[in-house]
Amino acid sequence: MALTIDPDLKIADIHEIKRLIPHRYPFLFIDRVVNMDKAKSAVGIKNVSANEPYFEGHFPAKPVLPGVVIVEAMAQAASVLVSWSLDLTDAGALVYFMSIDEARFRRIVEPGDVLELHVTVKRGGGKIWKFDGIAKVGDEVAAEAVFMAMIQQNPNGS
Repeated sequence: MALTIDPDLKIADIHEIKRLIPHRYPFLFIDRVVNMDKAKSAVGIKNVSANEPYFEGHFPAKPVLPGVVIVEAMAQAASVLVSWSLDLTDAGALVYFMSIDEARFRRIVEPGDVLELHVTVKRGGGKIWKFDGIAKVGDEVAAEAVFMAMIQQNPNGS
């Protein structure tokens, strides 16, 4: 079943994502974030392409998206949600992993897949945020994790 995009909720395209988080190629793993509900939840979208650099070595004969990239993509979707929720567009805020728990990988993700990164706030609003993350391809769960992150709003001390 295809992802339903709620027109009443916020959408961040690639240009807005770059204004909300500092990640850039080759470490920016999300293309869009949809269904952004302030300080509650969002869905990141990653279009998996065969020309991504890690596929040269993971694995050349059968390209598989590394699990750590899936978890990082979940965290990037969560970072966009946090930065947008706290009105930090163009602020240069950084969001750092604090923990990753209960990570499970259930399905191979390969070129041609559209990865949906469902992130839900379990605790947040201040400097420390905790999320449930579920990565899906269609109706199939590819990965899941619970993770915590800390936001640094003035990384350069300014």
